[in-house]
Amino acid sequence: MRDVHDPAIKAIEQACKDASLSYERHFHRHDNFGQLTFGASLGSGQVEPGELVNGVINAAILTSLLSNITFIRLAGFATGLFANWAPNLYDMYVQYMSVFYKKYTKLRRPFLNGIFSVCTFNLGLRTCALGHRDFLNLAFGWCAITALGEFDYKRGGHPILWDAKLILEFPPGCTILIPSAALYHSNIPIGMNETRYSFTQYTAGGLFRWVEQGFMTEGEYWAMLDAKGREEEKALGLERAEVGAGMFSTLKELKTTAAEGA
Repeated sequence: MRDVHDPAIKAIEQACKDASLSYERHFHRHDNFGQLTFGASLGSGQVEPGELVNGVINAAILTSLLSNITFIRLAGFATGLFANWAPNLYDMYVQYMSVFYKKYTKLRRPFLNGIFSVCTFNLGLRTCALGHRDFLNLAFGWCAITALGEFDYKRGGHPILWDAKLILEFPPGCTILIPSAALYHSNIPIGMNETRYSFTQYTAGGLFRWVEQGFMTEGEYWAMLDAKGREEEKALGLERAEVGAGMFSTLKELKTTAAEGA
């Protein structure tokens, strides 16, 4: 694990020194720590998908991080976890994002070996999030979080999943996947002399809606529907979260799939 963890820390520490961060990139609803984000987004007033904007300095730093073999390995690992533990949901990501990137050839995934459309490097020095839901992510989608740094994971850095009433030990170098839009979550603080960074990967819910609506805005899509179509869409909207949660796999299903493939 150290052969991946330690180079990742070194790269993030260098990025932290070199980055040119605006107030909004440092002071935000997650807490007070710097962030660099790359990927395709749709939301907050955008009328079509686009690549998140970064200045010249930060774009160069992100290019270096995204080409770093350490983060390429972490991206592939998280995607493998996703495919193994939520194969039905993973297949939906593959289906929708294949259509999306075929249409928008100039937009790039952060990693060619990763399924997610956005990644964020949380630069610390003590990255511990305040309570929040990632409401721009797919409502039932999963977010991959990799913890990095030098901290005592027995005493701090724990993710708290408030709705599930769970507090998890989360050692440096480990990766977890959670439905971050659905679950209210935060972290226990670490010591003042410790460091904690994180590397997160996710996909905006707006990209899925964009594909499902035939590459149209919400207003354009609803305008083309007749009365019957609008009623059907409203009914589907109420069912969508339940259908999405139904894509999660039970342990029994996973064991059966594993046994069939053995």
